[in-house]
Amino acid sequence: IGRVGYVGPHIEAIQQGTKIAGSAVTVLSHPGDNIMIHAAVEVCRPGDILVVVNTAPSTHGMFGDLLATSLMARGVCGLVIDAGVRDTMDLREMGFPVWSQHVSCQGTVKNTPGSVNVPVVLGGITVQPGDVVCADDDGVVVVERGDAAWALEQSLARIDKEAATRARLEAGELGIDFYGLRAKLAELGVDDVD
Repeated sequence: IGRVGYVGPHIEAIQQGTKIAGSAVTVLSHPGDNIMIHAAVEVCRPGDILVVVNTAPSTHGMFGDLLATSLMARGVCGLVIDAGVRDTMDLREMGFPVWSQHVSCQGTVKNTPGSVNVPVVLGGITVQPGDVVCADDDGVVVVERGDAAWALEQSLARIDKEAATRARLEAGELGIDFYGLRAKLAELGVDDVD
């Protein structure tokens, strides 16, 4: 989709081999306070992904297995959070997918108001409620809701194209030839040296 929507390398999967996509429910929280995550649970529907952003950097473990249990009961697909999570072993065993900035056992309080389902900025990307969040081992991408169908078409076309390319490479063809890179290298002044 034109190399847009990637929230950056600072948000990583705590598990491996998981792929999710769903509709964003957004949370804007005060650092070290997870009351708004609790408030967001009742807004979540099956297939949603909770996206939590703090108003300033946070090193706290704002999410753990108890909140995951609550979200799983509502059919939520996973969590993307710009702070820390705790109980990672439990989260992995539960099968609740999480992408976070870090892991931390530092606890939180429940004292400061925030917002649910408002635009938030995660890694320089504005996430609107209802945008599509896609996450796997490589990271998290946000697709604007209005572009979701088009992005899916582009993704399926890319999968088909890569399958055809893989077959050519497996047959021994060189990418430098079928991508037309020999001419590009010559244009850049790169010479073959024996």
